[in-house]
Amino acid sequence: MIRTTALLLGLFASPVLVASQATAPARAPLAPPDAKVALLPAALYNEQANVLEASDTAAATTATESMSTRLRERLGAQVLVSPADAACRVNVACARETARRAGAPWVVMMKVSKTSNLIWLLTGQLIHVPTGEIVLDDSTELKGEPVAMTRIGTRIFADRVARTVRAGGIASDYPGGMPAYVGPNSASAL
Repeated sequence: MIRTTALLLGLFASPVLVASQATAPARAPLAPPDAKVALLPAALYNEQANVLEASDTAAATTATESMSTRLRERLGAQVLVSPADAACRVNVACARETARRAGAPWVVMMKVSKTSNLIWLLTGQLIHVPTGEIVLDDSTELKGEPVAMTRIGTRIFADRVARTVRAGGIASDYPGGMPAYVGPNSASAL
């Protein structure tokens, strides 16, 4: 009986915890909404791919160009495109130092990985430079023509970065805010 009661409490208490987390007060912003954002060139990983092609580098170049264009559309002069050597593009400590020298409290790192001639991955992080907190850590599987799909995936990530920077580092998958939870034990269901 004790086990059944604990299980039932766990099942019915969980939605209440989720609902209270959704309405919990937001944390303080990590940086002002107009803070600078350092963008590092995208890194290319294709050594694990089943087929290596000379054109593979175009995906990383496209990711950098698309990210820069989209972020500038959304954030304007806040965006600083920072040159970085290949090692720094994939090293958080080095990326933070590059952004710190540029006077940016945010740094964006991206990596384009070829897994096969049909599937690519785009991973991107938005990092708060002073604390090292990875605020966004996105991974998107890209299927189809690599350059076109890289452009699309990068634009989506750029929009998330811009929303998060404008919100002071408070990430949300929901541009209009987190939807309210409605469950069997939530106040709106009673």
